Amino acid sequence: MRIRNAHTLLLASPILLIALTISITAQQQQQGAPPASAASSSRGKVIITANSTPQELARAAFEAHGGDKFRSLQNIVLLGSVDVYSSTLPTTLSGKFAMITAGERYRLEVQVPGAPLIRQIFDGQQAYSSIPRAEIPPPSKFGFFVLNNYDRTGYAVTALPDKKKQRAFRITDPEGNATDFYIDATTGRVMGYLYKFRNLSFGFENKSFKEIDGVVLPTAFSQKLELAGNAYYVEMKAKDVKVNQALDADVFAIPAQ
Repeated sequence: MRIRNAHTLLLASPILLIALTISITAQQQQQGAPPASAASSSRGKVIITANSTPQELARAAFEAHGGDKFRSLQNIVLLGSVDVYSSTLPTTLSGKFAMITAGERYRLEVQVPGAPLIRQIFDGQQAYSSIPRAEIPPPSKFGFFVLNNYDRTGYAVTALPDKKKQRAFRITDPEGNATDFYIDATTGRVMGYLYKFRNLSFGFENKSFKEIDGVVLPTAFSQKLELAGNAYYVEMKAKDVKVNQALDADVFAIPAQ
């Protein structure tokens, strides 16, 4: 499969809710090497115990999603459906999305009937959004893929209070950017993660996963954002998931402005 354009149709876009919120509001107005784990010394699986340290929990999550194979992913392509709803919307808005993540680079397109096409791109250095004020953070600094850095120099892994049956920890990079992870206490899979960007809090919940070439990726996930007194929700379900595809150079090209 050769991706030339993210045609309108996981790890979710942190700014998708802002973009959809702005669009919907306008529409309504018109209308390093990891340390050895004490829990397990075997590579590829870490047993989580009540005494597991934050570093061991991070390693357990890293291994649960594929370990070195997860870290060496060249790119991920997700195509699927999206639903948007809130208490202020009369009906659920349904559409399609395409998402491509390749290290520091990222592209998302969302098409919901009755709303403008949403296109967001981060080319590794600068960001673009078709919706004003919907800035995109570097995907390597926030969110799911920060897990890859848990054992690297300059990154700190610290404890957080557990949530029900989920264990928790925080990964903070040398610049102070932090992502909070909540993992299944049995499997180690990341069930949710939180972070702040531009003084807004973003929360994500992973609902289902798929293993591809030894890597376990979220294929159904949801996001919540409270904005201007309203709670907005986005649910994405990837029906087509591919990794390590041949990508044309213009996939992450920012349109002329």
